[in-house]
Order: sequence, then C-alpha cells, then structure tokens
Amino acid sequence: MPADPSPRGAGETPLRRAADTTRRAVPSPEARGSGTSAVEVRRSSRRRRTVSAYREGDRTVVLIPARMSEAEEQRWVTVMLDRLAAQESKRMLGDSELAERAERLSGQFLDGRARPATVRWVTNQNTRWGSCTPAEGSIRLSHRLQGMPEYVIDYVLLHELAHLLVPGHGPQFWQLLEAYPRTERARGYLEGVVAADRLPQLPAARTE
Repeated sequence: MPADPSPRGAGETPLRRAADTTRRAVPSPEARGSGTSAVEVRRSSRRRRTVSAYREGDRTVVLIPARMSEAEEQRWVTVMLDRLAAQESKRMLGDSELAERAERLSGQFLDGRARPATVRWVTNQNTRWGSCTPAEGSIRLSHRLQGMPEYVIDYVLLHELAHLLVPGHGPQFWQLLEAYPRTERARGYLEGVVAADRLPQLPAARTE
C-alpha cells in the first residue's frame, strides 16, 4: 500500500522504480527497541519530486529522488512511516477498545493509578485532541484522531490519564509523561497536523 505525497508518481510501479535505484538500509524511528521491521531507502535518478513508501515483506521501502540530501531523506522517512501507519490504522477503535487501551497504558506507564470511569470518542472537540473531567473520571477523545498512527492516539490517551492524577500542566504532569518514549514524536506529529490545517493545500497520501 504505497503512500505518495504527490500525484505525479501515480503511473509508476515498484518494478520501474527499481530499475535505476541505489538501495540503503536506514534505522527506523519506529523500530528502535521495538523489533519493528527495518527501513530500506531506494534513491532513483528517474524520480524528480515524488516520495513514496510501501511495505515489502518485513521491510518498509521508501523511494526518494537521488538528489535528495541526507537531512531531507531522514525527514521524509519519518513522514512516510507516519503516513503508512495512519493508513494502516484506518479501522475505527470503538469506545470499549479505547477503554482497554487506557487500562493498558495506565498499567504500563502510570503504575495503574489512573482509572477512568469512561473513555469515549466525541465529535464536538474541534479545538482540542482530548479532554478529561477528573471529578467524574471521564476521558473524551476527539474524532479527528481516528486514522492517526496508534502511537499518537496512545499519547493523547496517556495525556488525559495523567490529568486524572495531576490536573494542570506543571512539572509534575510532564514528569508523568516522560515514561512514554514517543511523547516528543507524538507532540510533533500533532503540531504538524495543526500547522498543515493552516496551509491552503496539503498534498494527500496516495493509495494504490
């Protein structure tokens, strides 16, 4: 299932891309310490502007133009891994599944101390990703998170779980979230979504 930020690559196939590529294995941001599949970057002199990615067995293949710099390569690998993950998690989690994830996250990162009474999706939160009412033990997640990578949803869930223990956003609150290894990456992803919403046009991922 390729993901391509530009429609210009729509007529290409993996076989044509491989005809003049150089290949290199790179560390995957999502694989560190998790046993997740490796990433292989393939540079093509025929590819001018498009960047694509797809799963190939136990690897993720990212296709980039040959002239792209190392810094651009690293940035696009992260972007395309996120887009693939979002495409692969399109199935909507139900409220009961959210509650199960919240229980697992509380046990894994908060010693099981955060015990929400309810965890559910809502459609009336367009300016925040999640909310919590400690007095009621209720957690609500914005429907806009549906389809985002699972680590992003987990971060927002954990964020609201931490509010059951610490109401504000002081040092004690952020100390609780330090245990979650993808806090900074998830926050960066959400900040990118907010920034992209302000742009006149956002290139969409292509699915074939």
